[in-house]
Amino acid sequence: MDEWTTSHDRVLAQRNAEGWLFLIEAARDLRTTGALAPSGRALARLLADPVDENGPRPLNVLEAGAGTGSVTRALISRLSSGSRLDVVEANPRFADRLRRLARTHSRPVGDGERVRVHEGLVERFDTGRRYDVIVSGLPFTNFAPAQVEAIMDRYLELLEPGGTLTYFAYRGTRCARALTASRAEARRHRRVEEVLEAYQRRYATGCWTVWANLPPATVWQLRRPVPPAPSAVADTAAAAEAEAVR
Repeated sequence: MDEWTTSHDRVLAQRNAEGWLFLIEAARDLRTTGALAPSGRALARLLADPVDENGPRPLNVLEAGAGTGSVTRALISRLSSGSRLDVVEANPRFADRLRRLARTHSRPVGDGERVRVHEGLVERFDTGRRYDVIVSGLPFTNFAPAQVEAIMDRYLELLEPGGTLTYFAYRGTRCARALTASRAEARRHRRVEEVLEAYQRRYATGCWTVWANLPPATVWQLRRPVPPAPSAVADTAAAAEAEAVR
């Protein structure tokens, strides 16, 4: 058996194991797992694209709701020298698997510990640093609207000015819930979408559909605004004052 075949078999075995773990955790609590299978490779690549868009400079990257690590691997493969990836995962069994994933990926000399896994809720997460890129895999439509708002606000606090947030939502969830859920559940889902739409109107810079994913998913990209330079603020104030004098 050649080396390529051995490597290919190892990858298939790893994916099968991840799929079973994801299914088991979904059976435990679909509300917090949010899906029946890990994100597909096309979805993972699109979520990780902002890392490439920042070029070769060292980055601070945060991933929340990493699950079994399908997006984590895409992020690790794109990290430039000197970059750091913090992974936040509330599910302890997923967190254990992510720690093993972090250990098995080699680290170039001088980079130190590039990947760190933190078990807990992202709205309570704090390392004292800001991030150039945040990738969210959290199942927002399964949460209460107030929790979604708290998470989105925390993401914006953690982002560097000009930093990018990407997250996704499965298509067709509203129709599915309308057919199967109670009226209260359907109202909660609609309210969550309204909360997310408010952030999208204010901060969105892109939106794409990944039809190759199962189920198809919509990826949103949001950017934290860069504050105007002090000189620009002064010029604006001066112009407003001059207009008032007139």
